[in-house]
Amino acid sequence: MAREQWGSRIGVILAVAGSAVGLGNFLRFPGQAAQNGGGAFLLPYFISLLVLGVPLCWAEWTMGRFGGVRGFNSAPGIYSVIWRNPISKYFGSLAILIPLVIYMYYVVIEAWCLGYAYHYLTGSLMKGEGAEAYQSFFNNFVGTQADGHLLSAGGRQLLLFLAITFILNFVLIYRGVSKGIESFCKVAMPIMVVCALCVLVRVLTLGTPDADKPDQSVLGGLGFMWNPKLEKLKDPQTWLAASGQIFFSMSVGFGIIVNYSSYLRRNDDVVLSGLTSASMNEFFEVCLGGLITLPAAFIFLGLSAGGFGTFGLGFNALPNVFAAMPAGQLFGFLWFFMLFLAAITSSLSMLQPVIAFFEEAFDLKRHASATFLGLLSLFGVGFVIYFSKDMLALDTFDFWVGTTLIFMLAMIQAVLYGWIFGIKRGHVEAHYGAHIRIPWFVQLMLKYVAPIYLLVIFVMFCINNVPSYARTILANPVALGSILFILGIMAFLLILIYIAGKRWEAQGRYLNLNNDESAFPVLPQEDSR
Repeated sequence: MAREQWGSRIGVILAVAGSAVGLGNFLRFPGQAAQNGGGAFLLPYFISLLVLGVPLCWAEWTMGRFGGVRGFNSAPGIYSVIWRNPISKYFGSLAILIPLVIYMYYVVIEAWCLGYAYHYLTGSLMKGEGAEAYQSFFNNFVGTQADGHLLSAGGRQLLLFLAITFILNFVLIYRGVSKGIESFCKVAMPIMVVCALCVLVRVLTLGTPDADKPDQSVLGGLGFMWNPKLEKLKDPQTWLAASGQIFFSMSVGFGIIVNYSSYLRRNDDVVLSGLTSASMNEFFEVCLGGLITLPAAFIFLGLSAGGFGTFGLGFNALPNVFAAMPAGQLFGFLWFFMLFLAAITSSLSMLQPVIAFFEEAFDLKRHASATFLGLLSLFGVGFVIYFSKDMLALDTFDFWVGTTLIFMLAMIQAVLYGWIFGIKRGHVEAHYGAHIRIPWFVQLMLKYVAPIYLLVIFVMFCINNVPSYARTILANPVALGSILFILGIMAFLLILIYIAGKRWEAQGRYLNLNNDESAFPVLPQEDSR
């Protein structure tokens, strides 16, 4: 089977940036910042970016390309190349499970965005000011009233948009890395920028819409978002939230970057490409998400804007804003269409690591692997759609897979790079074809600082969150069923990985890697530290 590759450097940068730029940039980040110190939140946020985000991205880019040029594109294969140990490939199961399960609920949220964009285009979401009307629409649209509501006669509206998004994802992923993902991201990312800038200009030129409420102005909204509350820096939750946001916004620990970078050529630049895609993600998050969502909500809703959660801010608060904003129907459509594009560039990236594993584990053609993945993911999507009451199944998937397991995979990859692959080898490998150099202290951070930082964050996260979620599981059959569903998928993947490992051994795919110094070449005049 011919090895897939990216068509251009800008293509892979836009694809990786697209995988990172998603709903978390525009909805989750503003809420996290406002609740955790405003401008003060940026200090732990950028520390986490520099200590964890960018270094771990470089590590994933480096390991992915290293495994890719040796014939592997899936995490189990890449990990087994880096660490020649029979158990190494099983750690790669997390890098398949995480994107697969996240896709199962993320595509549902993606359908929400498309549905909202459509309803703004037709004008049916311009209901006037009033939170109850938008809350009622949201509850009925996503089926929070009862399990099975979306399958009833009054709740099937979302299913059409879900079918469109699901099919579109698989049409694009079927076309492959270059013709599907890369081609789509080259178009979608610029459109996202244009839509976001249009909404941003509209928000920043609103002035003071209500003269009777002079505090609810553009400057007031920016102040509400960014005025530093320095006392929050003493709260461990602020540092925990900042580090967590870096994971969510940069796709660190998803298993996506390792897969995407495996399609690079031997001398493709991973250092500059990794830094560029990370910088692009930060532009969307801080410069666009941080200046649009919460400031706009504050201008029209005042201090109550800070009380909305991620979904509440995006799907309840902002519709109130667009209802009161001049030309709100147009800007509402642009906003939710932009969110849809952001979501689909992310959901595509969740499908590719799983397809890559099916293809190289069992020598499946693209159509066979896409069909198999489609059936498997459709099973999970149906689970989320049916158990829609209070979004409990979605929340359970998101907490245990989209949050907890991401920390675990990030720790595994930090140890794999720093202690098994080795920072000397990693430093050499990263600089093949590189136009800029990674300072040596970054390698030391990857080996010593990042694993400890990740461990501390993970322990704090578990202490703060796991007990309450564990009680929910014990008290609710749907939450328990969601956990059993995840465990079932995990067991299935482990069986597939075991079979794949036997096949790779039988095919002799590791023979040239054992005791082969060429697997770890040294550049001329390389620093020998």
